[in-house]
Amino acid sequence: MTEGLHVAGWPLIADLPGIRPTRQRRSQETTVALLEAGAAMLRDCAFDELSIDDLCARVGVTIGAFYGRFESKDAFFSALVSLATTGCLAAIDVAIANDDRTNASLKTVCHDMVAVITEAIRANDGVLRAAMQYKAVQPARWMTVSETGGRIVECATPLLLAQMGSGRRAAKQRTVGFAFQMVFGTLINAVLNKPKLIALDEQEMIDRLALAMFLQLDHEASQTVRPRKAAVHPSSRAR
Repeated sequence: MTEGLHVAGWPLIADLPGIRPTRQRRSQETTVALLEAGAAMLRDCAFDELSIDDLCARVGVTIGAFYGRFESKDAFFSALVSLATTGCLAAIDVAIANDDRTNASLKTVCHDMVAVITEAIRANDGVLRAAMQYKAVQPARWMTVSETGGRIVECATPLLLAQMGSGRRAAKQRTVGFAFQMVFGTLINAVLNKPKLIALDEQEMIDRLALAMFLQLDHEASQTVRPRKAAVHPSSRAR
């Protein structure tokens, strides 16, 4: 599990807040292992309940090894949030570039955007839940998540607008924004409330959200401004 994160994650780890710099590969592996274990444990407990002792035991390292890599428990969580959001943005960039290069249809672009966002939230649902639960106490945690959502919309909008055709740009941009608002709202609700009908981890969640996004954007794209009919003078009707 950790090997995949090493290749893509190492350049990110060095820039994460609260992590003490390490140079040795083995030390980096331990940092990654602690982050992965922490994200997994937060799926089943609140952040306040996350035990550093249990975390270290799960990874097989000492508590000293934890504090040798992270300044504090809060710094550890900040690193988790930053890693999750940075990874999501990187995945969105890849999906956008691929869809743009292959001239993907609007329906495909919608599905790809929703799939990337949903999969990122699935992989970090405990981290996201903790960020939401403690945003009143630690607003910076949630601010990072919120700003990431805004950046996703900003990055994806040009491609979606291109697929929706020219004209009525403001209306189309508003529809794109609302479509993402719908996606984010539904996924956040799934993280917090675990709905029984369609769960976060079901493929149906992606398929239905992608369809809902596509239908909204396609409907907006189909709206055209009809030319106004010229007024007919009464005298011309009599001729």
